[in-house]
Amino acid sequence: MSNKYQYKVQGVDYEVEIEEVEGNIAKVNVNGIPFEVELQQPINAAKHPTIVKPKVEAPKPVSAAAPTPAKPQAAATATAGNALKAPLPGTITSINVKVGDAVNVGDVVVVLEAMKMQNNIESEYAGTVTAINVAAGDSVMEGAVLLTIG
Repeated sequence: MSNKYQYKVQGVDYEVEIEEVEGNIAKVNVNGIPFEVELQQPINAAKHPTIVKPKVEAPKPVSAAAPTPAKPQAAATATAGNALKAPLPGTITSINVKVGDAVNVGDVVVVLEAMKMQNNIESEYAGTVTAINVAAGDSVMEGAVLLTIG
């Protein structure tokens, strides 16, 4: 379950839905627009009051359409590097890198179509692409591992 809050900032109403908090990254929707918000420190380490209190929820299923070896997520996060995950559900329209390519933070590595909009998925890490877990045309769920950067 996600948490929804109503805010008024300088006379403008905002509906904020906190979908998930993982470490110091919060996935939120503001008036229906998805954002990933980087927190100064993880919620569980915060010493000051905070409005972000996510409920514990069951893990979201990874799309069965991903043509990858079994359980790539566990291997990717445990040993092979940093997993780049889908920020929202959609369809992969293009993959701009291949295994072995060097990427920098901010490089557009995948284009994901969601709600008829093209979303450029940028690398959150610098390094070398060690695995690509999706192909153009794949439908993915939010949180699905798109690729791994080592």
